[in-house]
Amino acid sequence: MSKHSIVMPATGAVLFCPPGLLTAIIVFAAIAPGILMTAPAIATQLALQWQLNPGQIGRLFSTELGAMSLATLPAWWWINRINWRRIAALAAAVFLFGNLASAMVNDYSLLLILRFIASLAGGTLMILCITCAAGTANPSRVYAFWVLGQLLLGAIGLLALPPLFAHFGLKVVYLILAAMMLCCLPLIRAFPSGFHQASGTSSQFPAAPFSSKLYAVLAVLTFYISLSAVWTFIGNIAATAGLSLVRSGQVLAAATLFGIIGAGCAALIGTRRSHKPLLWIGYSLLIASIVLLSRDPLLIRFTLAAVIFKFTWTFVLPFMLARVAALDNDGKLMNSINLVIGGGMAIGPTLAGYLIESSGGVGTLLAGAFACALLSLLLILLASPRMPRRLTGVIK
Repeated sequence: MSKHSIVMPATGAVLFCPPGLLTAIIVFAAIAPGILMTAPAIATQLALQWQLNPGQIGRLFSTELGAMSLATLPAWWWINRINWRRIAALAAAVFLFGNLASAMVNDYSLLLILRFIASLAGGTLMILCITCAAGTANPSRVYAFWVLGQLLLGAIGLLALPPLFAHFGLKVVYLILAAMMLCCLPLIRAFPSGFHQASGTSSQFPAAPFSSKLYAVLAVLTFYISLSAVWTFIGNIAATAGLSLVRSGQVLAAATLFGIIGAGCAALIGTRRSHKPLLWIGYSLLIASIVLLSRDPLLIRFTLAAVIFKFTWTFVLPFMLARVAALDNDGKLMNSINLVIGGGMAIGPTLAGYLIESSGGVGTLLAGAFACALLSLLLILLASPRMPRRLTGVIK
């Protein structure tokens, strides 16, 4: 057996996460959705510099999100067939050149095509990160760092991009992403070469029932529908309550900071405690924050709700993904989660907008988000395995 192979022992321990692999997971998972994490600043620049209307801007970001999600489809084929390092190298190269080309174009249709290609590559890298994290000995901690890296890069981008746009224009964001990817290419060697079924693991770790995997997928879907619906229109909730744009902006900035703290707390806790109590606490606070947003909250209640919502969103997510990873014995379930996350983030705002238009207020939106969050909690509890289960096999 190759010296780069790691076999899962009978105790259920899995791939140790060396610093190089952890760094690769954090960095590539942060860079891949870089455009989406800094969307507010980029959307403003697109309107100012390119004179795009809201519909065009929306299509551009929908293309980014859709391409990242669709990367799941080819991954179902290559994940057990092609060396993961080769996939990572190809995806990184396509992402790099896609961003370089995006910086050079001035045509909207061409930019749309280039962003689809670059985001498809970014989604491929994200799938590798999600799957590798699922196979580590402490997936909840790795997923916490996975979230934390994205939040930190997004926060830095939102602060740094506006002044850079003023001097260099829209192209600077694409050049920065290309430069970051170029600098991170050496980290590709930290990825394992792939997953291969080891002899005897199927009897030691029987595959989770299809129903449990279905519950897990639906739990992630409803979770993202709930949070994306609320977060997209949280500014509208503030406006409906009579809060000024300045006040609501300050509150949301503080909430974003608490989101970073939430992911940091999840990383510190890791597997020191059972996931189930943490899930109960996190979901309970998330649901409570949605309730606090109802009935036109004043400044103090709105601030409390926004801070709790963002904190618990990033706190509970790593533990939920770790529960899903415990059901995955071949890497394909976590690959599918990439598509589910994108689907939830797309469905949430669309459904929320329809509910607001049809009811004439945000009350129906909040009721729907409340129901989705509660359903997600019930589904993830139903999906949870009775015995710990991990990716089983050889990660080379």
